[in-house]
Parts: sequence; structure tokens; C-alpha cells
Amino acid sequence: MKNYPYVITVSSEKGGVGKTTLATNLAIFLKALDENLPVSILSFDNHFTVDKMFSIKGQKLRGSVADLLLETPGSELLHTGQFGVNYIPSSTALPDLKGSLKGPMVLARLLAQSGIPGIIIVDTRPDLDVMTQNALFAADRVLVPIKDMASMDNCRNIFELFDKKGLDRKSLTLIPCLIDERIKFEGLFKDQKTLLKAFAINRGYRCSDTFISKSPKVESLNTNPDGRIYPILTHGRGTDVYGQFTALGQTAIKEYSETKEPRSELFDKWLSEEDSRKKEAYFARLTGLKSECLVCGKELAPGAQLSYYCESSDGAASGFVEDDCFTGFLLQAVFRIERELPADDPTRLMIAQTARESVFVLNPGGEDAPGSLDFHRFDLSGVSLLKKQYPLAVAPERDGFSGLVQGSLAGYQGQLRDAFLMVHPVAGEHPESILVEENYREMMRLRKRIAAQL
Repeated sequence: MKNYPYVITVSSEKGGVGKTTLATNLAIFLKALDENLPVSILSFDNHFTVDKMFSIKGQKLRGSVADLLLETPGSELLHTGQFGVNYIPSSTALPDLKGSLKGPMVLARLLAQSGIPGIIIVDTRPDLDVMTQNALFAADRVLVPIKDMASMDNCRNIFELFDKKGLDRKSLTLIPCLIDERIKFEGLFKDQKTLLKAFAINRGYRCSDTFISKSPKVESLNTNPDGRIYPILTHGRGTDVYGQFTALGQTAIKEYSETKEPRSELFDKWLSEEDSRKKEAYFARLTGLKSECLVCGKELAPGAQLSYYCESSDGAASGFVEDDCFTGFLLQAVFRIERELPADDPTRLMIAQTARESVFVLNPGGEDAPGSLDFHRFDLSGVSLLKKQYPLAVAPERDGFSGLVQGSLAGYQGQLRDAFLMVHPVAGEHPESILVEENYREMMRLRKRIAAQL
């Protein structure tokens, strides 16, 4: 049976709000409350607090959170840590990986496929960079610590990000942290936590009933002559914070047990469905290909050098063209070179090389120019390089242009459809790779840019 983790992300753009203290101690309390519950933690921050808290002296390390982002399965990177909490070691290489993260859903996919059971806690940097966005989008529950109005105002960016991406705000929970209970107010709001919660509710934010107090005892656990970081579970007994973390852990376990399908499982199902859809679409494109070369009309022989893919803009016709056929088409129909040029002729080689770096469009003239054909050459980014107009011969005097156009754009009773033909170079060894989802989608984006210019 596949393991799918329940993910809790701790995030705030404001530094100094107790974010990492919240993440690390919550992990320890979760494990203490249910020793059979697998609890793991990782951090996208660069202060290595997670490692200082959970590493075991003499433990041999094998990989880090950077390796997770580089596709190493998460279950292979887990290290057994102090207090029974598993952790993935932190890394200084994360800033170099930001550019390789293609969108905010990479971590969701990696955790869905990680094989890590139980609860994962993700600690983040105090910003909304692509790493933090990945941690937010992968989460079943996001805890946002706030300690004052400045950190409350910063929450707006996280909520706006969720609204912009169409994610459910219900997974976001504000939790007042570092609350100084000695501060009292006159009037309706008697203290900090009541005031912050009222402002949160007024702005439409969900706020936890549990809060974390400011405690000199707890602060001393992070700053001491030993240079160690001690957990509240073992060194903060008798403090209010101990009871508050107990309550927070109990709430987290309750939410975890009530979640039938964590986000990682839902995402994995979506990935499987998306993969099936892509495969079906790919095979549909393959089966829709014409079996003959669209230039010469001859059956494509097994092992033939297929160098170009042709598709009409309405998707009704598609197929491949052999390299020599298309080069010959350009020589005769476009450049009007009647004589046959040998394969090693410099002119033929130059035209063949230029064609491999170009996209061609054949667009029959409309009502303003009947019987003509607009021939376009674009570079591979969609920049127009050439446009010429040629007469379009009809049967029985068909030429190279009319043969290619009729073979791909013919409609009812010999009329041409209202469409154009795009010819795109392909990889010689694996021409069908142009039909794979990512490559095909990129080609369609190029076609859209070109269509806007026609």
C-alpha cells in the first residue's frame, strides 16, 4: 500500500515570529502524543536549526533536502532523529535550485511520490519565494504565526496568493505566537491574543484558538552557554507553553486522523489521471497521422529520414515529411531551381540547414487574393523572417505548392478549408517526440504566436 503524507507547512514572511520554534517543537509534541505516528520534518531555511535539534552525534548523512528537489525519493533521505522524529538534512545549495523549480507544484509531486508516511512538517524561509510557494501548495494545513500587527499585515500576501491560484483558504490558520500575557488593554480587547484574533476574524482569516505565549524559559532553550537547542517537551515542563503545544499537537492529530485523503494522495491521483490523459492524447495524435509523405504523396518507408512535422491549423490533417522531399520542395517551389541538385551541392546544403532552423507556414489566399498562396518563414521563436506570395496552380497543372496544400487543406468539393499549414522541424532519430505532451504544447504556443501575425 502506498504511503501518502499529511503535510503541515509553517510559514510567515515576517521574521522573528517563532516560526522555526513552532515547527520543530510541534514535531516533537506530535511524536510524544502518539508514538506510533510517523513524524518527519524538513526545512527550506538556511539556519540548520532542524539539524541541530534532531541530528544524532556520529550519524552518517546521506543526502539533503536539495536532493529531494533533485528527484531523489524522500523515503531514501529520511534520517532517524532525536525524540523519534525523522528529518531530512538541510542544505546550503537551495538558492542554486530555485531556477530549476518549474512552478509551485514540484514539492507536491515529490511528496506525493516520496513514500513517506504519517505527518511531514515543512519549515520555510521568511519570504514568498518559489520554495515557500511549493511548501504552501503542498500543505494540508498551513500554520501562519503572528505576534503583532506587522506580521498580521504580512499574512495578506499569503491569502492573496491562495486566492490568485484558486486554492482553498480553509487550509490557512493563523496562530498567535510569542504573546506577552503581561500586556493588558482597557476596553473590549483585554490582551494581545484577543486583539489579534479579532483583527484576523475581521479580515476573514481563520485563527487558532490555541496561542503560544512569550516565555523567558522557552527563549533560554535556544540561547544558552552550551550552544544547543533544547525542546520544550523535555525542558519546558511546568510552563504555559508546554500546555499550549500539547493542545496544538492534539488539534493537529485530530485533523490528521479526520483527513481521509491528504493532499498528497489527491495530487498523486490527479498525476495518474493526467498521465493517462497525456498518453491517450499522444496515441490519438499518432493514429491521426497520414501514412504518406505530405509533399510527394508516397508511403513513408520504415526507417525513412523524417525531418518535418506538418499540421493544419484546424487539426484535421497531420503527418511527416521526409528530409529530401522538403528540401526538394523548397528548391523547386520556393526558389524555382528547376534542375536536380546533388546531395552535396552547397546550395542544397545551405537551404537544408536553414530549413532545419525555421518554421514554415502555407496560407491559401482568401477572398482578397483567390488562387494565391502566402508562404511564410519564421524562426523557432515565431519571429517573421520571410513572406512571399505565389500563384496556386490547380489540376491538372498542379505544382509542389498545390500538391502539399491539397493534401493537407482540401475540403468539401475540392475547396480549401479555412486553415493554414504549419511545417515544423523535428528530431531525426525520434520524430514522434514532437507529439509528446510537453513538446506538442510548446509547438501549439508557437502556432498561436504565428497565427496572430497572419
